[in-house]
Amino acid sequence: MLKYDIFETAYGWIGVLASEHGIRRITLPETIRNDAESRLGQTLKEAQRDPHRFDELRSQLDRYFSGEPEDLTRIAIDLDDPGFFTRARAACRTIPVGETRTYGWLAEAAGRPGALQAAGQAMARNPVPLLVPCHRVLGSDGRLHGFSGGIGLPLKARLLELEGYLKAPEGHQLTLFA
Repeated sequence: MLKYDIFETAYGWIGVLASEHGIRRITLPETIRNDAESRLGQTLKEAQRDPHRFDELRSQLDRYFSGEPEDLTRIAIDLDDPGFFTRARAACRTIPVGETRTYGWLAEAAGRPGALQAAGQAMARNPVPLLVPCHRVLGSDGRLHGFSGGIGLPLKARLLELEGYLKAPEGHQLTLFA
């Protein structure tokens, strides 16, 4: 039986869908509750709302979004991916908080050196962002490239700043999400 919930965090509304084995889908924060719900997709019709199933996840996300160290990669996920996507997502989960890697690194770590586009697709089709921290993957030039969700690159920058990777110079704000 699939369970789901939609709840508000400091960064916006999040939707989550899980089986008894782990999270199958989680949305990035949305400004509107209905957007978070619609991003869960058609599978939601098969699921039963169960807010209490996600109490611990909600607490972990509250700590994460308040800037406390929180390792969301330890949360169980339940994905049915082709081999390369599974390996790429597993490799992505090893990127520590506050650090980044490139798509090239990700491709190599997943066993296909040079398969940068495939690594990019694995991250672009990531149904569990934050749990598979695709925001920590950058282009080979060190710049922010591609990011899923309604607010895209500005959110990627905010998450990296929240984790301590991007720092604005004293007295300045980062312009990526101003």
